Amino acid sequence: MVEEMNSEAGEVKMLQKGDIVKGKVSKIEDKQALIDIGYKYDGTLPIGEISNIHLENVSDALQVGDELELKVLRINDQEEKLVLTKKSLDSEKAWSVLEEKLQTGEPFEVVVADVVKGGLVVDVGIRGFIPASLVEKHFVEDFSDYKGRTLRVKLIELDKEKNKAILSQKAVLEQEEEAKKQEALENIKIGDVKEGVVQRLTDFGAFVDIGGIDGLVHVSEIDWERVNKPSDVLKEGENVKVKVLRVDTNNHRVSLSIKEVKESPWQKAQGKFEVGKIYSGIVKRLVTFGAFVELVPSIEGLVHISQISQEHIAKPQDVLTVGQEVKVKVLDVDLASERISLSIKEAEEKALIDQKTAEYRDQGLNLTLGDVFGDKLKKFR
Repeated sequence: MVEEMNSEAGEVKMLQKGDIVKGKVSKIEDKQALIDIGYKYDGTLPIGEISNIHLENVSDALQVGDELELKVLRINDQEEKLVLTKKSLDSEKAWSVLEEKLQTGEPFEVVVADVVKGGLVVDVGIRGFIPASLVEKHFVEDFSDYKGRTLRVKLIELDKEKNKAILSQKAVLEQEEEAKKQEALENIKIGDVKEGVVQRLTDFGAFVDIGGIDGLVHVSEIDWERVNKPSDVLKEGENVKVKVLRVDTNNHRVSLSIKEVKESPWQKAQGKFEVGKIYSGIVKRLVTFGAFVELVPSIEGLVHISQISQEHIAKPQDVLTVGQEVKVKVLDVDLASERISLSIKEAEEKALIDQKTAEYRDQGLNLTLGDVFGDKLKKFR
């Protein structure tokens, strides 16, 4: 290795192929640079020996006065020809650095040197390649404006025999996004109310962005009234207010609700239904122990099987059908538990009493209700 050309006696040491030397760019020509290494004559650095990537002009990589470390590629003192290489030395130094980066997964910066078919070329001491699919998280149709850009990348494949280095900016972006999501998830609490934007609609719900995290609003949590398809009531890009129902930090899942930030039908029903009064409703569901009757949208009360008919019935389907309109009497209201107890049987009895009373009055009969209905009247007192 020769770093100093001049000995104490002023003699010039001889150079050999493979020696490492230091020099300064003294002149830039069309396809080469002249390098002063303190030898008997300047060395030449051909454009093809400057970098591991293609250069159109020497000036794209070097300027007069640049100090370089180079390797002697060929030397002929008789002809005063000294050919130097930079890329060979850069490659030798690069491998150990690149192998360490591959092991650690540490992101680092590169400058895009060229845009070629299939991706981007960068100089990492050797020719590095970023496939088009690994440049961004999203699809990019035209990479023409990427030349000269500085990107943060990770080394994902290294093959010394093939002199190949594959890099990815997408991996860095995804890693950073994942870290931001994890941080955001840790700051989200159940019960939080957030402003969000509808990102995507599916048959089973809507994905809402609440600040870098997409949470799912299940179709059942969109509105208090039944929603058949999320697209019936929501649009992508729409701003919505949501409540956090569940947070799964391990799987990065957040369950949200739009309806929970709205006043529920049961809250609206405060003071709307009175015990003892008769209301109209629609039979919505029939179960073994009774029938659920909708009084107003999203408010259903239970008619126990014993309160459906005056006669004993084996099952509600014997006398009722879904969609049937019925009169019901309110027996009990518990809004806190979202329960209303109803009776079809007592509503019919009261209707019968009212009808008979009106008939007797029309006939001029001076009879009391007790005279007509006896013990049946006690339950209405």
